[in-house]
Amino acid sequence: MSAALRGVWGVVPPQGMEVIPGWTSGLAVDELSGILLVTLVVVLVAVLAYASGEGYGARFFVLMLVFAAAMAVTVTASDLLVLLMGWEVMGAMSYALIGYVWSDAERVRSANVAFLTTRAADMGLYMAAGFAIAGAHSLRLDDLPHADEPWRSLVAAGVVVAALGKSAQLPFSFWLSRAMAGPSPVSALLHSATMVVAGAYLLLRLRPLLDATGWAATAVSWAGALTALLLGAVALAQRDLKQLLAASTCAQIGFMVLAAGAGAVDGGTAQLVAHAAVKSLLFLCAGMWLARRGSDRWVDVVFGVGAIALAGVPPLSLWVTKDEVLAGVGEQSSALLAVAFAASVLSAAYAGKALLWLFRAGERVRVPWSQRVPLAGLAIAAAGLGVLGLPGILGEPGPDAWELVLSGVLAVVTVGAVLTVRRVPEPAWGLQWLWLERVAVVGVVRPGFAVARALARFDDQVVDGAVQGIARGGLWTAGLTRRRVEFRVDGLVGAVGRAARSLAALARRPQTGQLHLYYAQAAVVLAVLVVIAVLAG
Repeated sequence: MSAALRGVWGVVPPQGMEVIPGWTSGLAVDELSGILLVTLVVVLVAVLAYASGEGYGARFFVLMLVFAAAMAVTVTASDLLVLLMGWEVMGAMSYALIGYVWSDAERVRSANVAFLTTRAADMGLYMAAGFAIAGAHSLRLDDLPHADEPWRSLVAAGVVVAALGKSAQLPFSFWLSRAMAGPSPVSALLHSATMVVAGAYLLLRLRPLLDATGWAATAVSWAGALTALLLGAVALAQRDLKQLLAASTCAQIGFMVLAAGAGAVDGGTAQLVAHAAVKSLLFLCAGMWLARRGSDRWVDVVFGVGAIALAGVPPLSLWVTKDEVLAGVGEQSSALLAVAFAASVLSAAYAGKALLWLFRAGERVRVPWSQRVPLAGLAIAAAGLGVLGLPGILGEPGPDAWELVLSGVLAVVTVGAVLTVRRVPEPAWGLQWLWLERVAVVGVVRPGFAVARALARFDDQVVDGAVQGIARGGLWTAGLTRRRVEFRVDGLVGAVGRAARSLAALARRPQTGQLHLYYAQAAVVLAVLVVIAVLAG
């Protein structure tokens, strides 16, 4: 593992706090924890959003800042408890930002699909936290590889599911297509240094856990490689620029996930950083074209820089970082390397198709300097951040010179071929994102609703029927008691009362108030007592 991600935190040591009695949680910053990157991208996107004149209100910027803060907490969390806090807030803010125009029903539906898909995968992280408590008796990320089996494998499984869902990897990739319904600044932020890369970052951070299980690293490697390949083909098939960029985001993050599984942590980290600058630049430029219904030479130039960098054309950033990932993969598996290499060629093809949009520009519309300067900053970063992937910068030897030359030549040839032909096949399975959403609806959503309806009927007909039957039985029993038992009890009580009144009446008769009657009564009582005494004797 690189010095940037090795062991426990190299720049700022963990700052602990006791959130739960007996459990210390905290934040920590390492060399590439992402704080500076998140801050830079957020500032540039916010400036461009404000200068765009689109009328974004205070609600938009508050949501964006909370979103960025949640991402910052996520990448600096040293344990699963704090990680879950940032993870949840980030998901909620993404829902609010994608559905920012809440009066548009279609955008709200898209926000619902994106939110529910990621939330379903997020349950894996909750399960991982529970299994970590059971197996490692700790929530600290550094302690997870030391959990007992089978808890360690269960923790890894939960983390992998949550990470693949958050980073829109197969089979969860379709939610990122829906996320394109949000405003362009949201797309730029979502697809670059926040949320979508959070899953890949988590896997890079937890590489020791993946190694410790014996199976998770292989599963993650293939998930990333297949996503890079298949979603690269999906990107190549798109007719809409934002959909092309969205599918390419899934594919490029696939390289980061592949790096986490194959142990090329430094290459994956460099890929994450360089991709953030490239993709935020491309989405912001695409948003300007769509909003202004025209183009600007400056926007064309910086978009071209981003697209060429995405293609892996030397000497721009992703040329080096992607090859560093491939070099690490080649040491692990030749089959994985073949898939990743094919995905790398596809990335040049869909980047070339993105460049074709430069030739479709309509009316020329001038962009003010308040927007040109941030775009220039992102373009410089997109071009130069590849230095992170050069041998020795992050501690790994990096790719050989011949590998860099070969990949660079292939990228140039592929882009040139696409620009020359200007006609790329657009199969239906690609335009429909492999029908992943339809599969999810048929395989998960409809059965889920069917089970819910069956349970509702069971509740209405069986549970409610049983409760109502018990209530009716109680009423019947009460009526029976009132008619039969209560009548006899009331009769007995009445008889006792009447007897008491009769005795009282008899007791009142001797009470005349005449003295001679009292003497007579005393004599009678005395005579009775004498008779009793004689008889007894």
